[in-house]
Amino acid sequence: MEIKTFGVIGAGQMGNGIAQVAAASGLQVLMSDIKEEYTQKGLANITRNLDRSVSKGKLESARRGAILDRIRTTTSLQDMAAADFVVEAAVEREDLKFKIFRDLDAICPPGTILSTNTSSIPIGRIASQTRRPAQVIGMHFMNPVPVMKLVEVIRGLTTSEQTFKTTWDLCLKFNKTPAEANDFPGFIANRILMPMINEAIFCLYQSVGKAEDIDTVMRLGMNHPMGPLALADLIGLDTCLAIMETLYDGFKDSKYRPCPLLRKYVEAGWLGKKTGRGFYTY
Repeated sequence: MEIKTFGVIGAGQMGNGIAQVAAASGLQVLMSDIKEEYTQKGLANITRNLDRSVSKGKLESARRGAILDRIRTTTSLQDMAAADFVVEAAVEREDLKFKIFRDLDAICPPGTILSTNTSSIPIGRIASQTRRPAQVIGMHFMNPVPVMKLVEVIRGLTTSEQTFKTTWDLCLKFNKTPAEANDFPGFIANRILMPMINEAIFCLYQSVGKAEDIDTVMRLGMNHPMGPLALADLIGLDTCLAIMETLYDGFKDSKYRPCPLLRKYVEAGWLGKKTGRGFYTY
């Protein structure tokens, strides 16, 4: 199946990054969000990323312009009728994703593949909201999307082989390295990563160490590029909590219980870098 027009639902941190790599691969991109201020903010972020690459000599000015010319923004989900492939990159809320997929199923032509960038919600649950479950798949990019090479490609129970192959080939076209995962809560990446982050938060909660010391141990002792608490701030503490709750609900295992301090910070509106306060102050 040839993909010419690529739709992105959500112009936030993940969505605008996905739109950028899709446009850089030569596809026409439709980037949608509920307000024009969100789409313009996303487009501005893409522009800054490309300008930075030009200034570092990694991208030619002419190619920068061509990439931006391929991206069209919209606040109307109806415009996704023109897309051959759509990736949903909305916030990690099951009810919101379900509604988006029901709407996309009604709007998009029968051949359009619908994918989700969900961090942890089972693909089968999302696919069941549509009349095309064979054409629903997980396409989980890592943050920041233009830099990180990995994409988890997650098969739902009913995902067809053609849908899987098309998605896998798209990852390669985007100059990414795909990894296959089956449909369990958290998939591979977050089933391993999030409990580690959660345990680091427990270390802070129980005064085992200060945030800076916990992160220093993991950076220098385990050779991680970023400490788990700084990484949680980058991901967003609300997203971390949502993933931990999905893991806990899915497995009913106490080892996935979200740390009370994580819940306390989210309830206080301390969501990390995007709000200026999390485990660190920005």
